[in-house]
Amino acid sequence: MTLLEVRGLDAGYGDFQALFGIDVDVSEGETLAMIGANGAGKTTFLRVLAGQVPTRAGSILFDGTDIAGVKAHRRVGLGIALVPEGRMLFGSLTVRENLIIGAHAARPGRWNLDSVLDVFPLIRPLMDRPSHVLSGGEQQAVAIGRALMSNPRLILLDEVSLGLAPVVVKSLYEALPALSEGGATVLLVEQDIGQALAVASRVVCLLEGRVSLEGRPGELARSDITAAYFGLPAGAGSEGPG
Repeated sequence: MTLLEVRGLDAGYGDFQALFGIDVDVSEGETLAMIGANGAGKTTFLRVLAGQVPTRAGSILFDGTDIAGVKAHRRVGLGIALVPEGRMLFGSLTVRENLIIGAHAARPGRWNLDSVLDVFPLIRPLMDRPSHVLSGGEQQAVAIGRALMSNPRLILLDEVSLGLAPVVVKSLYEALPALSEGGATVLLVEQDIGQALAVASRVVCLLEGRVSLEGRPGELARSDITAAYFGLPAGAGSEGPG
């Protein structure tokens, strides 16, 4: 079943257009990785889906309903949750308070404080600490947990690995299968190609606001991924970008 269907999507900021005619489908239960260089439009795409950036053209069908004009807070109630780049926690609030805020517009479902802490046990002893004193990895776990507290059908993860040590990134990625097992479809934006290919059922590459490649990781040659990432002629890449 197709959960998300995006057709002909244009979007941007002021006079700057960041996305051009994007067509993307996401099936329920899958993990779709969106890759691309800085400035390719990946974060803008997630923000459009979350309702933070308006569409200029095109449609966004979520479970068959066009949500292009639906406000951001209403999309949370429909089952869309964003884990933003940079985590954006409420620094003066405790871990517990940040997680509880995530449940404000929650749908019915399996995710609550106990189930989130089962997936991210590293934050269990930190529940009463203000989030600004946590490490980057701990903050990222809280940010993902906050999104899960809304019991999303679609969770949008923006740059999970950004600025984190490899061992921390590994532990966070090991938790991702639990999101799907808990009923969430995952759309992951990532610059770390290796991590993205390891967890994704499908990959979409953006280049200067347009889809340059799409397919299943096992069916895509590394040279084609590199070419799509950097805008080289097909087959011109020999090594992956990261």
